[in-house]
Formats: sequence, C-alpha cells, structure tokens
Amino acid sequence: MPQIELEVPAADGSAEAYFVTPEGSGPFPAVLMFMDAFGLRPRLMEMAVRIAGQGYAVLVPNLFYRDAGGQLVTPDELTDPEKRGAAFGRLMPMIRNLTRERIGADAAAYLDFLAGRDEVAAGPAGIVGYCMGGRNALVAASEHPNRFAALASFHAGGVVTDAADSPHLGVPNLTAEVYFGHADNDGSMTAEQIKALEITLAEAGVEYTSELYEGAPHGFTMSDTSMYHPEAEKRHWAALLPLLDRALS
Repeated sequence: MPQIELEVPAADGSAEAYFVTPEGSGPFPAVLMFMDAFGLRPRLMEMAVRIAGQGYAVLVPNLFYRDAGGQLVTPDELTDPEKRGAAFGRLMPMIRNLTRERIGADAAAYLDFLAGRDEVAAGPAGIVGYCMGGRNALVAASEHPNRFAALASFHAGGVVTDAADSPHLGVPNLTAEVYFGHADNDGSMTAEQIKALEITLAEAGVEYTSELYEGAPHGFTMSDTSMYHPEAEKRHWAALLPLLDRALS
C-alpha cells in the first residue's frame, strides 16, 4: 500500500503530512484525518493505513505546522503521566492557536490538495478526528459543509463551551452524516456537554449518532499512550468504517 510522507499546501505555508492510498490507480474517495495533540507519529500512520485499506485516499496533516514540525513528543511523554502533563503544557499554546478561521482555511487547502491528486475521486470527502482533532474536524466540516459527506469524532474535548465560537454552534451548517464516540468521565466533554451537543444536532436535523464508550478514558484509540483501551478502539473501528462506506461509496 503506497505510504508517502510529504509537504502539502496549507493556508499559511506548508504542512508535513502522511498520504496513504490503496493499491491500484483508483481514484479513491478522500478521507481527511485530523491528529490528536501529540502530532504525527507511527501510530497515526498505522491508523491511516487501516482506513486506506478499506478503499480510501487518506491525508493526515500536521495541524501544528505554524508552530512546530517533526517529532512533537517522546515515547516517555506518551506513557508517563507526569511527563504527559508537561508535554501538554508545551503543546497547549499550539492547540489554542488553532482558531476556527485557521482550521477552516487549512481544511480548504488540504481538500484542494486532495482534489488535485489523480488517486483521489471527485466528490465530498470524509473527515475523522481524534481528541483535539475531533473538535477541529467538527469545525472543518461546519466551515465547509458541502465538501464533507461524513464526519467522525472520537474522544474529543472542547466541543461544547461557553465561547461565542464554540464548535457545536456550527452544527446547523452540517450536511454530513455525523458520528461522535465520547470518552467516559471526560472532564473536557462532560455528560452535560454531550447532552447539549446532542440537542443541537437533533434540533438542526443532522443525521447523527452519539455514543458514550463506558469505561474508556480520553484518548482511548491511541495504542502508544497510557490511555489506550483495546475494546473501545475496536468499537471505534466498527463505527468509523461503516460510516465511511455509507457516506462515500
């Protein structure tokens, strides 16, 4: 399966990215995959390969390209709770720099890159995001509703806030089929916030599924971190892949 590390155009420069396609000439439906806060690393490539293996051209850009490139964290920072906290402290300014305007502009550039590739089929893309990427995937899909047919977000935080630009306020723009897989006892996405999101989705008439992964912590899909939950990871694949098949086939 072709796996490429390359630089792709972004709104304010170029971003490191993984680009993975199935065997064959295609063209294949596009899937944009938004990383968690720990950045590009082998685990994200593994996940992109699995998605691509189902028949999709998958792009995983470094969302932090304005601030940093290369390896953002060490293996110890992924597994040691104390070092993990220190890493978040270093990464938080980069997370805050990803405003709605920047996410929307970058998403447009990534989609334009995909549209220009011979391997990529015409038509709306899918988008999937993890942790921070799940929040940003919602923003991207609400900023470009006609360019996405599927949106999946897993263990995302900060989706519902008191801010005037809270991501959930963009829900009425969505035309994609939507799936949210929520971590359990997640301080960044509480039961009250999940309910508020579901009410907003329902009132907007969005086709959606919102599920709580009981017992699964924030970050449950990431097998290279201390938050990994194998059963929840399997459940996430069982939700994600059929969603892409329905929306993009």
